Amino acid sequence: MELVEKLEPMIIILSIIMGLIFSNIGLIAQNTDYLITIFLCLMLFALFLEVPLGELKNSFKNVKFSLSSILINFIWTPLFGYFLGSLFLKGNIDVLIGFFMLILTPCTDWYLIFTKIAKGDVTLSLSILPINLILQIILLPIYLVIFFSNGISLDYSQLAYSLLIVIVIPFVASQFIKFILNDNQTRKISSLQTYFLALAVFCIFASQGDLLFKNLDALVKIFIPLVIFFATNAIIDLLICEKINFTYPEYASLTMTTLARNSPLALAIAINSFAGHELISIALVIGPLIELPILYIVSKFCLWIKNSGLFFVCNYRF
Repeated sequence: MELVEKLEPMIIILSIIMGLIFSNIGLIAQNTDYLITIFLCLMLFALFLEVPLGELKNSFKNVKFSLSSILINFIWTPLFGYFLGSLFLKGNIDVLIGFFMLILTPCTDWYLIFTKIAKGDVTLSLSILPINLILQIILLPIYLVIFFSNGISLDYSQLAYSLLIVIVIPFVASQFIKFILNDNQTRKISSLQTYFLALAVFCIFASQGDLLFKNLDALVKIFIPLVIFFATNAIIDLLICEKINFTYPEYASLTMTTLARNSPLALAIAINSFAGHELISIALVIGPLIELPILYIVSKFCLWIKNSGLFFVCNYRF
């Protein structure tokens, strides 16, 4: 794991702080909006470079793991996430949508770090990344239409346009670059994704700092449903893994794969599809700041499960 990947949470936090500081400088705050999409597209381009789409078939070699992950991430989690959001965030539709988009999109990067901390199967976790990425690209717009077409004015043409700009073009460009460059060269480019994300986050908070401070109460409310989501899914993961005889590494991998959120793809779609609803994007960035310490606690809980022998499979299979 590269050092910059390990430091990614700290880099993002620093970007938020710097963005809030510079939001008081009018010249900067007024000229960062157009940069957000540019940096997000560059970041997704770098992300697509490192996603091993050629290994997509490996996602299905461990059928139990793949099916469990898909069912939890894309069937159970959207329904549960919408229920929690409606229960706790009903008064603010923008924060609700931001929370839902955060919950719906599995993490595509730092979940591997927490898998490693919990001594899970990192290779297995990596194998599910392509299918998670493809399914969230397909299902996120569909779920937004199903759950929120009546709650907010959805411009379907703008949604399609944003998918073209922030997903299709970076993806096609990345595949072209992978074709003409060697692996070492593409790895160097893909290693820049954290920096592009940090620059995008800086621009978001530099341009929307005032809006954030005016809506701190609404964003703080995200804490309760997020904690309930993580606690509930952690228990569900444990029960499922014991029921179908997962090894401990498989259990730790499934837990991190189904708990870790924060896909930059969701942020890119929010920025380009919901003009005038900046709280959606801010909720997507604030959410991981709550998530990170929780994931660290869960990873240590997984290790405690392993060391205590409560997870019965780990007594005889590794």
